[in-house]
Amino acid sequence: MQVRQSDTLPLRAEEDVVLARQATRKRAIEAGLSLVDQTKIVTAASELARNTINYGGGGSLRLEIVELDARKGVRLTFEDQGPGIADISQALTDGYTTGGGLGLGLSGAKRLCHEFDLSSQPGQGTRITILRWKG
Repeated sequence: MQVRQSDTLPLRAEEDVVLARQATRKRAIEAGLSLVDQTKIVTAASELARNTINYGGGGSLRLEIVELDARKGVRLTFEDQGPGIADISQALTDGYTTGGGLGLGLSGAKRLCHEFDLSSQPGQGTRITILRWKG
């Protein structure tokens, strides 16, 4: 997989969620994603950026336009140095929440993407990488 474009944004405050959404939409348009695909990845980015700030204590978002063979896509990597996730499978269960929400954040973001990778260890932070392909 080749990275055609890469930028990193800090995720520290609620306003950064808006910036993450805008930057994600910009990259999705540049990669040629349809309006439906743009909406899906922007929605996932919004949820994951908010989680990075609220649960991870802040972190960063790396936005990339990637190519594999003739396919183009947008890959986003959210990283924090927060408390981590003790039980990843439980955290990915619909309805599970530690913050009083609907519990659809991680599982919903996963459904909105073609690829989803979550790595986390208690006390060592969390990294979530999502990818949405064009088409």
